[in-house]
Amino acid sequence: MSDDNDYENIEDDVVLDDEPKVNNVITGSDAGIESIAPDTPIYRLRLLYSHETFLAVYREDSLAPNTMVIVPTRYGRDLAQVIGSVRGKLPPVSEIAWIVRTATQEDLDKACKNHKQEKETFDICFKKIEQHKLEMKLVLVHYLLEEPKILFFFTADNRVDFRELVKDLVSVFKMRIELRQIGVRDEARVLGGLGVCGRGYCCHCVSDKLKPVSIKMAKDQKLSLNSVKISGPCGRLMCCLFYEYNFYSEQQRTLPQEGVRVSHNNETWRITEVNPVTGQIKMTSDDGRFMTASSAQFERTDNHWRLRDAVKV
Repeated sequence: MSDDNDYENIEDDVVLDDEPKVNNVITGSDAGIESIAPDTPIYRLRLLYSHETFLAVYREDSLAPNTMVIVPTRYGRDLAQVIGSVRGKLPPVSEIAWIVRTATQEDLDKACKNHKQEKETFDICFKKIEQHKLEMKLVLVHYLLEEPKILFFFTADNRVDFRELVKDLVSVFKMRIELRQIGVRDEARVLGGLGVCGRGYCCHCVSDKLKPVSIKMAKDQKLSLNSVKISGPCGRLMCCLFYEYNFYSEQQRTLPQEGVRVSHNNETWRITEVNPVTGQIKMTSDDGRFMTASSAQFERTDNHWRLRDAVKV
């Protein structure tokens, strides 16, 4: 297998990841708010166009799930959807945005109109990119709700000089134009899709927070280091490696490891396979016999593992 198709020669602590994404939401600390009362209701919101979620407060009436609200972002005020209320420890002000107001019917109508325009704008920009022969992939177009501005999100392997493209777009749309380069993981999070497991992308359905994933996580989970098997459609290591890593790490601390010798019925057995998910452990004896036991039957005494109950060989 060539180095281009596997991760065998990559160090454990190397993170195959994009640069951390800047939070697009203006938080309380950005606005000069120093503290929030402990009894203030906190909600989790979602920006519909980017699928980015964040925490926010609203000092007026309580908000029901799916309520549409207006929040300040780094690009301008925009529409967001209430996912639900959040209970538990109050996060720092630097992680909380604030809701300006609930959306009116006029806001919703305008958002619907903008969404239709976005499809046409996408096609126009796509053709302009081809005309300028720019090596970039257009991912998403978004009209801000309360400002005359259009956001164009794209991916590219290198830096792109799109100054002439911006001039063309301004002449066509007569609005402020902003092009933002994002990583391939952000592209997958925004657009969504189905993974090899048949379910929606973790970054789109489970959590929009892109966590760094390292080769060590794959090795500790005893997965094949074939890049085809452990990479997502975005070409980066799959997000689920991070989500499941803590489980495997905890199990490794409580289970005997492969290669460990175990005493049973005055015989020595060598552990050949440990399955943290099923809790089944396979062993072989010096004379070639095989045995499978549950992890619950193992106990550690004086740094030595042994089987507590009789096991059928």
